[in-house]
Amino acid sequence: MAGGPPCQPFSLGGKHGAFADKRDMFPTTIDVIRKVKPKAFLIENVKGLTRIKFYNYLEYIKLQLEFPDLLIDNDEDWLTHLSRLQKEHTSERRFGLTYDVLATVLNAADLGVPQLRQRFFIVGFRHDLHARWHFPIPTHSKLGLLHDLLVTGSYWDRHAVPRKIHSLALKRIRNIHKSTLPSLYDQTFGKPWLTVRDALHDLPDPRDKDASTRYQNHVFQPGAKSYPGHTGSPLDWPSKTLKAGDHGVPGGENMLVLPSGEVRYFTVRESARLQTFPDGYVFHGSWTEAMRQLGNAVPVSLGRIIAGSIALKLLEIQETNLKTEKKAA
Repeated sequence: MAGGPPCQPFSLGGKHGAFADKRDMFPTTIDVIRKVKPKAFLIENVKGLTRIKFYNYLEYIKLQLEFPDLLIDNDEDWLTHLSRLQKEHTSERRFGLTYDVLATVLNAADLGVPQLRQRFFIVGFRHDLHARWHFPIPTHSKLGLLHDLLVTGSYWDRHAVPRKIHSLALKRIRNIHKSTLPSLYDQTFGKPWLTVRDALHDLPDPRDKDASTRYQNHVFQPGAKSYPGHTGSPLDWPSKTLKAGDHGVPGGENMLVLPSGEVRYFTVRESARLQTFPDGYVFHGSWTEAMRQLGNAVPVSLGRIIAGSIALKLLEIQETNLKTEKKAA
């Protein structure tokens, strides 16, 4: 079972109501797990849920997922219920439906998504499966990208970017990451982070008259402006986290900064690329509505990596059980 309870109760841009927010659907999520009893579950939410302000409530969520059958009593508040769950956890007893639960924050860029998107994931395997599982190990790195940009120059060669165009970008990158430069030599970094240019390299400029006929949802959106605190995403770096705000996006996360300094809004298709949706996936509604959908989404390739890892582990367990049954027969 996989899902993402609404993030607004825990988001940095929200009201931080947590359990007091009527949009908190973690109780419903836990209730569904209790009823369905899946072999494994995957839950996604914002990194803001891990803040110290929500420490006790996050602990409460994880322990309820570990012991979904240990229900809250009618005369209990959630903190009293939390104490009972903690007692059960330290007793190491495992009666009824229980899960082995792991939780971590992952940066989508570290797993090949062209976007700096940190999200919190909780994964649980039913305890009777005795699953030995861990979150996917990062495959891409910031240092790998800096090495390709500043040391070998292979990034610029790959995109056939003339030196006179990328020199300004190089100067800016060197200034921002000058403390990192000495560590870029004599090391192996694995794959580089993917950038906005990597994601959009084969898309035409949306201002071209035939751009929207060649690619669906690739329509130019006018009106982008840059000002302090609203600076957009550089072309030669992973994008900022795409967001879905009720009153606009204050950090310019839905805006592209070109090497010339010019800014424009990402089209829906470009944003979908940054979220690793296939080009055949069509979004409906206005630009604002489509961007809200994309800002609320989990990057497709990130979801595939994590969910695929869980599915592979379940298949391994199934295969092991079948071999054991054949030996016993």
